Amino acid sequence: MAMTGVLRPGFIQVRVLDMPAAVEHYTRRVGLHQVTEGADGRVYLKSAEEFDHHSIILRRAEQAGVDFIAFKVAADSDLDSFEKRVKDYGYAVDHVAAGEQPGVGRRIGFTIASGHRIELFAQAELSDPKPPIHNPDIWNLEPHGMAARRFDHALFYGPEIEKVLDFFTTVLDFKCAERVDMPDGLLAIWLTAGMKAHDIAFVKHPEPGKLHHLSFDLENWQAVGHAADIITRYDISIDIGPTRHGITRGQTIYFFDPSGNRNEVFAGGYTYYPDLPTRTWDETQIGKGIFYYERQLNPAFLSVVT
Repeated sequence: MAMTGVLRPGFIQVRVLDMPAAVEHYTRRVGLHQVTEGADGRVYLKSAEEFDHHSIILRRAEQAGVDFIAFKVAADSDLDSFEKRVKDYGYAVDHVAAGEQPGVGRRIGFTIASGHRIELFAQAELSDPKPPIHNPDIWNLEPHGMAARRFDHALFYGPEIEKVLDFFTTVLDFKCAERVDMPDGLLAIWLTAGMKAHDIAFVKHPEPGKLHHLSFDLENWQAVGHAADIITRYDISIDIGPTRHGITRGQTIYFFDPSGNRNEVFAGGYTYYPDLPTRTWDETQIGKGIFYYERQLNPAFLSVVT
């Protein structure tokens, strides 16, 4: 487990077309709570299990997709050391002042070869609902909707995956837990900062800066089935599932928010230790790797991104 440097995903800012519909989806259906709305109209959400101020930011825009993902680091001084390492790698670094988002300290940001903006931060306040820490019950607020426990990871689509892999492993100290190799080169990577099967993943794609999905952690396989019941009851657009991945071994269902951003709810997955080898897949078994039960890919999963 990472005790220094990058600890885990912190928050992600997603563009939505209809803010009321998006808020209803992520709060009443996925099971998050609205923390606050900023003066600029951005809406900040979190699960009742998350300690930091927020994990999901919704921004009204004319096109769906992702603005950036932010990772939390262990100490404020890590921001300075990572800034130097990122600059030495060749990327420009900008600064975001404390308070640009409610409850979040200063941040640094940069754009990687795939066209995605990555940010790092160290400080975040608590916000309501606060998880109990003294004689805590299993939950303080009764779970609702799909009962998402946290923002877990994101999968991005973009070019230059080999350079993305090199940057994350040499500059940010991530490990590559799994990868897909094709005859013409690297297709996909699953990267972890700690002991999860992945905290972020990338798939090779000609267009830069694309979002494939943002994922929420659920407690178990039964909870994934409950999420499927909610998807059916409220006619939420579904991509595939419930099913299981060969890669990461997680149990999953994919669906879309009202703006067309793909969501995933995810349970399980293996524990990763830093001394483990990278698991590899090739073109002969890629269908089984992505969807273990179906053993084949569906066209929408490959082509639909925002």
